[in-house]
Amino acid sequence: MAQEDIFKKIVAHCKEYGFVFQSSEIYDGLSAVYDYAQNGVELKNNIKKYWWDSMVKLNENIVGIDSAIFMHPETWKASGHVGAFSDPLIDNKDSKKRYRADVLVEDYIGKLEDKIEKEVVKGRKKFAEGFDEEQFRATNVNILRNKTKIDDINSRFVAALEADNLEEVRQVIIDLGIVCPVSGTANWTEVRQFNLMFDTKLGSVADDANTIYLRPETAQGIFVNYLNVQKTGRMKLPFGIAQIGKAFRNEIVARQFIFRMREFEQMEMQFFVRPGEEMEWYNKWMDTRLKWHKALGFDQDNYRFHKHEKLAHYANAASDIEFRFPFGFKEVEGIHSRTDFDLSQHQKHSGKKLQYFDPELNKSYVPYVIETSIGVDRMFLLTMAAAYDEEVVEGGETRVVLRIPPALAPVKLAILPLTKKDGMPEKAREIMKTMQMDFNCQYEEKDSIGKRYRRQDAIGTPYCITVDHQTLEDNTVTLRDRDTMQQERVAIADLFNIVNNKVSMRNLFEQIL
Repeated sequence: MAQEDIFKKIVAHCKEYGFVFQSSEIYDGLSAVYDYAQNGVELKNNIKKYWWDSMVKLNENIVGIDSAIFMHPETWKASGHVGAFSDPLIDNKDSKKRYRADVLVEDYIGKLEDKIEKEVVKGRKKFAEGFDEEQFRATNVNILRNKTKIDDINSRFVAALEADNLEEVRQVIIDLGIVCPVSGTANWTEVRQFNLMFDTKLGSVADDANTIYLRPETAQGIFVNYLNVQKTGRMKLPFGIAQIGKAFRNEIVARQFIFRMREFEQMEMQFFVRPGEEMEWYNKWMDTRLKWHKALGFDQDNYRFHKHEKLAHYANAASDIEFRFPFGFKEVEGIHSRTDFDLSQHQKHSGKKLQYFDPELNKSYVPYVIETSIGVDRMFLLTMAAAYDEEVVEGGETRVVLRIPPALAPVKLAILPLTKKDGMPEKAREIMKTMQMDFNCQYEEKDSIGKRYRRQDAIGTPYCITVDHQTLEDNTVTLRDRDTMQQERVAIADLFNIVNNKVSMRNLFEQIL
């Protein structure tokens, strides 16, 4: 099945089974804005808990905050967002569609990278056990040709962006023969910069109000609070501050479902270190964050690091953790060495000292910062894309199952009476009352047991228990596993331990410590 078709099925599945709805759908929706439905919000909350606990609970030198969405407008001048937070946009005159110029070039490079990976796959098949991938990549003519082309494009395009040479940005697109996906033509307009921040007014009278901004990132709320946290928490370097919160960007080119939205949620941690030690911590956090992702058990070949060729104005090193979505490798998380840029800028603009006194060195300085930033919505989409599976089962039927890691599953346990009579519903409700104190459970008695199993498969429920006639005799139930569909008879008294061992986040944490 084509990857594009798989993605369409995932999007449809999200609506049909209560994960994601179009915002304001009864009014024909609002573009690039989505609501998380009953199962979606549970999955989203579990993702956030996995991230939060892995940061704050497992690291004694990391604490959390929850800063306000509205901030003093000078914050965004200091951070550079007012003057430089923009995207290079280009329009196709025939289709009237607007695109981000950098995304067009990234997609072109992505196709070249796909060609390289296909060559590697061919080589692996050809040479089997004797395959040396490193040597193959270093010697294969087709790989070297495409790699040289990628390097040349990156070098030219990054130079154009850094020089703010929009004419050259357009020329790169023309020279590469990039066409509009809709019209198929290269009839492009000039490239223009567009600021991404939403602004609003603060005050009761519009004429007298100050212009403020909806924050485009959560990081600045950490930076302006860093010294308060350090002093009140008696924190010693190195230490981190974690935050989960909403951010807003006026994306002109919003696409790919919830991958790029105008209202989104971030999980960010800023780690404050001594100047000169930032690269050591940068590398450590790259390893730690990749472990966090891989602990979920998805195909490890779908992850890779992408080193930034063009660095942001605040960074001296930056890499992304990318995941292979149905529409290609895309960024899920960024790890950046932000130097002392943010704190120094806020110190300058506010007139307040933001220095840390280091008792070991007996001197004060502005710390350097390592940032890890992951999009909750992108992580949600990653989980759905990696978990979605269509499987032909006995009898030729195709079942759709979400193989969501049990710790993240929206519903942990479904409790199903075999019939609506003979005391089975009452017994099932009794079990439900006990189990729902520890797990998010669902009770269901409508339709055949097979149909109910399929519905639970489709929302990713790890376990289903069936209450039947034997239950009433010996206090045992049938426990069904989502992934294997195997059923076993277990005592009601053992249910908690069995389910807890399967769905506990401890299983994930043990892999990243």
